Amino acid sequence: MDFAQIKELLALVDQSTLREFHLQMDHVVVQMSKNSHEMRKDEAEPLTAERKAPLPESTQSAKASNTFSNEEIKGLVPTSNPEGEAEGEYVRSPIVGVAYLSPSPDEPAFKKVGDQVAVGETLCIIEAMKVMNEIKSEVSGTITEVFVTDEQVVEYHQPLFRIS
Repeated sequence: MDFAQIKELLALVDQSTLREFHLQMDHVVVQMSKNSHEMRKDEAEPLTAERKAPLPESTQSAKASNTFSNEEIKGLVPTSNPEGEAEGEYVRSPIVGVAYLSPSPDEPAFKKVGDQVAVGETLCIIEAMKVMNEIKSEVSGTITEVFVTDEQVVEYHQPLFRIS
């Protein structure tokens, strides 16, 4: 990704209604936010809800150059359910965008709590950079929880549904 592409992304995000944007491509991570954040006096990074623990030493140096190796990225993203989450398979957002629970505003939701779902069925749509991405189920079961509302901005890896 070159500087011109980053400038184009910045312009697109600036013109959109998205409040935050995160892109991970090859060895480049780009994160943009229109939200105002309170800054701590002892650091040049905004405080966010995602910041829970200091990053490992190797990741801190990679973050300074905005590049991460695949191993470092895997260390930052949880691979299993955190403690305290209910049993079942969690469908998580693969991208940052706006979640739509129905195909159009005048149609019913793809799936709601109590509905049966089969592998490959569409659960919702996430719009990112004016592209509609269908989120399909990778497991069969019953929708036991829906964690998002229609037209809610979702983060990367945020839980969308729980299927038991």
